[in-house]
Amino acid sequence: MSRLLSTWRHTIGERLHGRYSDRGAGFVEYAGLLLLIASIVGLVVGLGIDNQVADAVQNAVNEILSG
Repeated sequence: MSRLLSTWRHTIGERLHGRYSDRGAGFVEYAGLLLLIASIVGLVVGLGIDNQVADAVQNAVNEILSG
């Protein structure tokens, strides 16, 4: 068990500070998020439900603001 814990601590330390750190992962994550959002928008527009989505959002906002 002690060896397992030692190996785990070493692995986590390398991930946080060593050669396997997540440097540059932020760009990849943001690029993936932008791609996901663009895909959803493209799907909504492509299916022709953009007006329905806009109406649903507007109704939800009106309900929140009116009390």
